Amino acid sequence: MEHILIVIDMQNDFISGALGTPEAQVIVPYVEQLVAEWDGPIYFTQDTHETNYLDTQEGQHLPVVHCVKHRSGWNIHESLIDAARNNEHVRVIEKPCFGSLDLVRQLQDMHAQNPIGDITIVGLCTDICVVSNVLLVKAGLPEVPLIIDAAGCAGVTPEKHRAALETMRSCQCHVIND
Repeated sequence: MEHILIVIDMQNDFISGALGTPEAQVIVPYVEQLVAEWDGPIYFTQDTHETNYLDTQEGQHLPVVHCVKHRSGWNIHESLIDAARNNEHVRVIEKPCFGSLDLVRQLQDMHAQNPIGDITIVGLCTDICVVSNVLLVKAGLPEVPLIIDAAGCAGVTPEKHRAALETMRSCQCHVIND
């Protein structure tokens, strides 16, 4: 059985850029170590916007230009890419909004070929993209255990981080290192 790691949006703009937070910066070494030691497939998601971001519905609600494709803030943090270099099962999935249906479809296809034992999820931001992807994956693979490693997640605020962890617990996800 496969053990999957999903790293949500560990991109420069969410760590130290336009939407960066001290909490996001703190988790980078933890996620880096997790990635370096992971023995199995790793999926990185990459929040991806175009230059017209402010004209989108999301841009109207969050008028902070971020993760514009091919700009430095869009890149996954370099230390995480370096940590994953020796893993031949790394995939990057661009996503234009909070959750990724493409991620769910790829996981479902993998599960159909070789059952997934569990999925561990870390990343940013706990209360937006992490919880969105967790709920989509849970809906797409309801019998696969989802493990949320809270030490590898950070929210927009510490309070929102804790609230999102509680939401995921309520949806029968296993929250560890909280």
